[in-house]
Amino acid sequence: MQIRPAQDTDFAQWLPLWQGYQTFYKTAIPESVTALTWQRFLDPAEPMHCAVAEEGGALVGMVHFIYHRSCWTAGDYVYLQDLFTLPNLRGKGVGRALIEHVYASAAHEAAARVWWLTHESNLDAMQLYDRIADKSGFVQYRKLIG
Repeated sequence: MQIRPAQDTDFAQWLPLWQGYQTFYKTAIPESVTALTWQRFLDPAEPMHCAVAEEGGALVGMVHFIYHRSCWTAGDYVYLQDLFTLPNLRGKGVGRALIEHVYASAAHEAAARVWWLTHESNLDAMQLYDRIADKSGFVQYRKLIG
């Protein structure tokens, strides 16, 4: 398995992973937003990134991460926004390898922190997260605008 940045030619294999992620979280993101997101991943001026796990020429997982400033540190934070692996490969190290790719990218860019959220019902994923990161103890509040 190879973890690497997404390339423009990956769209057709990335899209089912992205749709699988949305299905898992029972949401549907408009096609126009998906197209914009993909273009942002490919734009070196954007702080948004996508890495993929490839095995035997097929994409089997993806991670999206975004660099952003923090008022608490000189180095940026990295928000690991989306992580998805094919269901039949869960528990086989794909998710961990993708997270470690984000960790390595953050270290290379001298970021101060990698952070993410997961739904409280995502117990399988939390078994991994509890081993490779610290729980913050914070509760998320949000208000949708527009």
